[in-house]
Amino acid sequence: MLAGDGESEPNPETVSILAQEIYNHDLLALLITLIARLEFEAKKDVVFIVNTLLRRQIGSRHPTVEYFSVREHLLATMIKGYDVPDIALNCGMMIRECARSEMLAKLILHHAAFWNFFTYVESTTFDTASDAFATFKDLLTKHKDIVAPFLDANYDAFFSRYNQLLMSSNYVTKRQSLKLLGELLLDRANFAVMTRYIASADHLKLLMNLLRDKSRNIQFEAFHVFKIFVANPNKVKPVADILAKNRDKLLTYLTNFHADKTDDDLFNDEKQFLIRQISDMPAPPSSQPSSSAATSASTVDMAPPPAAAEPTPAP
Repeated sequence: MLAGDGESEPNPETVSILAQEIYNHDLLALLITLIARLEFEAKKDVVFIVNTLLRRQIGSRHPTVEYFSVREHLLATMIKGYDVPDIALNCGMMIRECARSEMLAKLILHHAAFWNFFTYVESTTFDTASDAFATFKDLLTKHKDIVAPFLDANYDAFFSRYNQLLMSSNYVTKRQSLKLLGELLLDRANFAVMTRYIASADHLKLLMNLLRDKSRNIQFEAFHVFKIFVANPNKVKPVADILAKNRDKLLTYLTNFHADKTDDDLFNDEKQFLIRQISDMPAPPSSQPSSSAATSASTVDMAPPPAAAEPTPAP
């Protein structure tokens, strides 16, 4: 009834009556709450019903979006579906459909259940982790007007958790997180957040260490975040000091960094720009006394890491 019979479109009046009965009897809540008990095909039917109704529009209204907007517990129930392997992907599809609505995306971001994603994206089950990261990314990129204030208001809590993903032992999680970080920081809507992030000496040291990761792909993604620190014309002193104290090591390392990418003109232009920027930085005065602790805190080992084969995600 919601999809028609394959030859003709569904009857709008029939769909309207059916949808209203579903709302009146709270059937969506029942289906979502009990989805884990259903057979495989029935689970797919629940996803189809929920997502079809979410896309339903009457004029400028989206009745199912309005339904979920006053039932935040159902949004949390779908997020927590990632805890159950048998329904993780089903719940992921429904949450991503919800995330297409700015209203629902905002509710999800500000719900305590949102923070569960930092655990879900590191799931030992590849399909669950990948699906959770796709949902996590949608929530952080689809609606810039609500994401920027969220990141600004929750800066410390968010990035303390996010930086853990950058150090994950899971190759896929680490690479995806680095790539998403670059997208978030380079988005003009997140300028205030980017300014705060690149003013941190600890963040700079984290990225410099990732530049030396055994994986060339991780190195490459780290480069695209590291360049933001170097290109910033208004570097805070702790950041400028670290770059200056590691000036010679960085120049040597970057000169040989991914030298085989001769056909990537954009990358090579950016690399040369960074080399020029770092070259122009004054070297730290060698005559100035400094404690070994202070020196250790501001220098990073930039020796090339041992080569390693790139891991291949499980099929």
